[in-house]
Amino acid sequence: MTETVAADEMLRDTADALDPLADAEQGVVKNRAKVGSARPSSLLYTYGPGAIMDLPGFSVMPAGLDDWEPIWKRRPLVPTITEPRLLDVVRLHLGPQVDALRPYPWQPKQGSFSQEGADLGIPARVFPQWFRCTGCDYLGPLPRFTYTNSHPFRPDLAQFTHKNCPGRGRQRAGSPPKKRESPAVPAQHLLTCTNGHLDEFPYALWVHRGTKCPKAELPDLKMRDANVGKSVGSTIECASCRATRSMAEAQGALGRDKLPQKCRGRHPHLNAFDRDCNARPALIMMGASNLWFASTQSIIVMPRTEAEKTNALANRLRAELGIDQVKQFAGQLDFIRALAKARNIDLTGVSDDDLAAAVAEVLTPPDSEEERQEKLAAWDPVELLVPEWRYLQKPALFPQQQNSSGLMVTEMQRGPELHERISRVVAVNQMKKVNAVLGFTRLDEMDRVNDVVSRLVKLTRNGRPTWVPTTEDRGEGIFLQLDREAVEAWENTIHGTALWAAHRDAHRRNFYRRFSETAKLVDPDTRLPAPRYWLLHSLSHVLIREMAMSCGYGAASLTERIYGWPTTPSREGAAGLLICTTASDSEGTLGGLVALSEPTRLQGLVTSALRRASRCSSDPVCAMRIPSDPEDFLHGAACHCCSFASETSCEKANRFLDRRFLLTLPNTGGEAVPGFFGTADAL
Repeated sequence: MTETVAADEMLRDTADALDPLADAEQGVVKNRAKVGSARPSSLLYTYGPGAIMDLPGFSVMPAGLDDWEPIWKRRPLVPTITEPRLLDVVRLHLGPQVDALRPYPWQPKQGSFSQEGADLGIPARVFPQWFRCTGCDYLGPLPRFTYTNSHPFRPDLAQFTHKNCPGRGRQRAGSPPKKRESPAVPAQHLLTCTNGHLDEFPYALWVHRGTKCPKAELPDLKMRDANVGKSVGSTIECASCRATRSMAEAQGALGRDKLPQKCRGRHPHLNAFDRDCNARPALIMMGASNLWFASTQSIIVMPRTEAEKTNALANRLRAELGIDQVKQFAGQLDFIRALAKARNIDLTGVSDDDLAAAVAEVLTPPDSEEERQEKLAAWDPVELLVPEWRYLQKPALFPQQQNSSGLMVTEMQRGPELHERISRVVAVNQMKKVNAVLGFTRLDEMDRVNDVVSRLVKLTRNGRPTWVPTTEDRGEGIFLQLDREAVEAWENTIHGTALWAAHRDAHRRNFYRRFSETAKLVDPDTRLPAPRYWLLHSLSHVLIREMAMSCGYGAASLTERIYGWPTTPSREGAAGLLICTTASDSEGTLGGLVALSEPTRLQGLVTSALRRASRCSSDPVCAMRIPSDPEDFLHGAACHCCSFASETSCEKANRFLDRRFLLTLPNTGGEAVPGFFGTADAL
């Protein structure tokens, strides 16, 4: 588990970097009981820097990378994950100054002689910092509340309270006022914009309609829940002038016109402001799903070529020794070896020629900014999948694989009853997946991280990180490859159908609505996956549902990796899918999934999955679903009853699914669509 915050440090929100241990080192006694923790996978996809993490009593926001540095500086060794193929992609997007991929800073386990809080994980700030008292409805900023957390082994008890809370009831005449200590909860309303800024809602300005209170400089506010039947949302009331205003007025397009017209450019995770933000703020609730979208890239580690080995060594030297030191001693390889040994870089087996090549690569000047921007504009995420696809096409290399790459695959025999259009089966006995965070967006999720580069929220104050958070997972899987000639012939048929035209039009409508203010910069037709992707994606989902009943893992633990793109002048076409499960511990997974690649078990599983896909408890509604204007859903004959998977399993959020591409379904209405695997009766 990765520890999230130290209790007392959360009360600070200064321009300095968060450093939970600095005061303790100076002899200041502090309450450092734990308040929360999270797994690296959730910090990667759900609660990374800039996201809001709900704790039992309040919410925190993991800080930017600048605030992680004090944690690393206190440790004798800063670990790195060496994967040149992924690092090259990160440097393309964030700049050549990125020289390392680092794991999340785990908090060391407490030993018998250690002290609580001797080291920490990821620092965080309390956010939102406006709270509402549950006893009297008082609404105020964080300093008006008291933080309590005295039990070192009960992080769930950490909370903010309102001391001397008078409660809601009326006091009897002449009786002393009742005082109590009531728990406080975060106020739910926030302001955000498409440039990724996030700010507190201006409650005082809102209730006074943009002016100051006529009776008090800093009036007390109350947030009262609306009674059922009166209005939607809460009502803000000024205790001094008795002005009231409903939060329902701030919702929707009309409500946006009543909000401040200029964004302040605030980044709470960096404790910083951007100047001159030209986007209009919009109301958003604290738990909204569009508050934070992670921009990540991931690869499966493959056996490295000689060039990749040189690149990997150059990256280690650049990160550990620095370019200046490598340049100073470039001609003294023995001294370079001594420096590397001092930094725990193992050069055993590295010849002088290989070391000299790595040093030369370190000293090679990076591309100019203009060249980098040109490459970035032309970059396609498929480029990360191409090396994996090409390796899987060369079974002669499988017996020569090296365990150091973390990948072990085995070409499997096809079962005699396996559908003829599944041409190959590969058992992935062991695999290693590396995932890196490049940034995040708010309000709109980008299909590609290079869509609108300016909208990618920075992870550091200067916007030029020298490293990015990365996770390393191990697991197992099964790779299935379809007959590419059959896929191409089927795809050419689908392109001319009315169903495909309806999906294309729905995608255009969805794209412009989903991307709102930034959609005009991207052509939606370039982001519509080809019919073969819909086919592979639908097949992957029905197999995940079927495999979950036999492999020993829950369906939410299985993930997909789709290799589906048509042939272009620069790359060959692909038609395959990988269903895998990964875990962040050192042992990986247990073998239950890869065992399903055995020919007899797999052919029965595939047949059963396709037969289940031919029927849905929502048919005929599901089987006849075709989007038409103004509908903009990105699926056809697919729903929660037959095809949808959990968000941890699907790489496209249950978009681009249609059972009619798998099988020829009866009674679909309109034009008949040929399924790739024919009819269910022929299985």
